[in-house]
Amino acid sequence: MTLLGFHCSHEQLGPRALLTVVKDAEDAGFTAAMCSDHLSPWSERQGQSGFAWSWLGSALESTDLSLGVVTAPGQRYHPVITAQAIATLEEMYPGRFWAALGSGEAMNEHITGDRWPSKPERKARLRECVEVIRALLAGEEVSHRGLVTVDRARLWSLPESPPPLIGAAVTRETAEWVASWADGLVTILQPMADLADVIAAYRNAGGRGDVVVQTQVSVAPTHEQALRTAHDQWRTNVFPPPLCWDLETVEHYDQAAEHVTPEAVAESVFVTADPGELSGLIDRISGQGVDRIYLHNVDKNQDFFLDTMAQHVLPQFMAGQ
Repeated sequence: MTLLGFHCSHEQLGPRALLTVVKDAEDAGFTAAMCSDHLSPWSERQGQSGFAWSWLGSALESTDLSLGVVTAPGQRYHPVITAQAIATLEEMYPGRFWAALGSGEAMNEHITGDRWPSKPERKARLRECVEVIRALLAGEEVSHRGLVTVDRARLWSLPESPPPLIGAAVTRETAEWVASWADGLVTILQPMADLADVIAAYRNAGGRGDVVVQTQVSVAPTHEQALRTAHDQWRTNVFPPPLCWDLETVEHYDQAAEHVTPEAVAESVFVTADPGELSGLIDRISGQGVDRIYLHNVDKNQDFFLDTMAQHVLPQFMAGQ
């Protein structure tokens, strides 16, 4: 049975407003949520970016949802600090938290003043971070010297068992590599053939655990309104790698998106005013062997989307299980 979750976008809503929204999502019938972890939004129009780890504590305390975060240890976060944050949330809310680890984006990491490494070096650094985090979560004292440095670190507040450490991947090559260390895979919605390739690469390489797909949608009373909202809020988020990894500032993203058309955005964001179309999308994604789907409605106002899910999609989805 595929789990349906709600994605919380820190880049579009301030922390207090996003906390209200995740409570509303639970009231609408969602049983799970996930969130981003950015220092910067992708656009001036988005305009927010609260600290995910503080917010996660409030969200876990305020709801009964399971919650996950996509984060990038290694530059902005030292892996020992990431491990401590993971351990604390899992100790407080056992069985309800997971973390997806990725190699990061320059927009969030350049603030340290360190150089932005090449993709192969970022992957190697992430692998070192994963090994450090796992050892710390197992209660070990860790010293390490490599692309990251750790000196006699130990976590003193530990959960009974560590939460899943899921690998974030967009390409089949990264998905195959992630299979060597991750407890699951999180990726984004792509054309179904490409999504199937990414999932197959992970599974064929021995990847274990759940496959998670974060899915951008724009749901509104009319198709025109949904398309207009998607273009306003998400046209800076349609660039393929490596561009999306390497731009450093909001101004860079907004400048790069000046000539992105609404039609181009609709190739990355599922735009609809029809609950039946949204249900069909969920069915198609689920049919790729996906265990969890997290829907991100790219509107700052989530009321219509949550009403649509509560009245038309979630009951139908649950009835079909």
